[in-house]
Amino acid sequence: MLLDGKTIVVTGGNSGIGEAIVLAMAAEGANVVIDYVAHPEETTTLIDRIEAAGGHAVGVDADVSKPADLHTMVKTAVDTYGRLDVIINNAGVETRTSILDTTEEQYEKVMDINLKSAFFGTQFAAKQFIAQGTPGLVINISSVHEDWPMPGNVAYCVSKGGTRMLTRTAGVELGVHGIRVVNVAPGAVNTPINTATENDPAALKKLDDAIPLGRMAEPSEIADMVVFLASGKSAYMTATTVFMDGGIMQGSVGL
Repeated sequence: MLLDGKTIVVTGGNSGIGEAIVLAMAAEGANVVIDYVAHPEETTTLIDRIEAAGGHAVGVDADVSKPADLHTMVKTAVDTYGRLDVIINNAGVETRTSILDTTEEQYEKVMDINLKSAFFGTQFAAKQFIAQGTPGLVINISSVHEDWPMPGNVAYCVSKGGTRMLTRTAGVELGVHGIRVVNVAPGAVNTPINTATENDPAALKKLDDAIPLGRMAEPSEIADMVVFLASGKSAYMTATTVFMDGGIMQGSVGL
């Protein structure tokens, strides 16, 4: 198996893309630490599914916007499985608000969960990798909106733009320790965040028509890329972003 024996932390791992990543990692032999802040029953169900299939997983209730909780999350991985090999900073939120109507509270929530958590998750994981004396990998689940503006969702775009520069700079700084940092940047994905679009046939058609491949991604497709990155088969990749958007960023209505 591609991830046999590796210990991997996934933030926001009990729903959406995070859940798909957790299941894919466990299926490839990883010991998975599922960080969550809501719906503990979903985490319990997810762990039961993994263990029934012969895998290994543990949940940890940690608010990723709080560095102390992130430290607890990393410590849980080490205390349970003896080491840490990969952290996947996946937790994220959005407000769908513009520059003119985003409140300070909304801004801070998005930045704390999307960017601050990735920053300190990277820091704590890197310190653990160095203490172990082993190479390590940080994967940030970013977005096409780290590079592609989305009017009406400005705080989210700012947080993902920050994630892009975090990945580039931390990847350069940590290379000397054999630690890699890579972003995975999805476009539209078939998760609960897009339920409103899916339930509106006109809106869904408009979205699908804008994507060269003609559809949203499935969470499992994003998870497959994360597994590939964590497997070691991308060992020369760092300080960069892998876009998985079905070509939407390159689409054009023509002239």
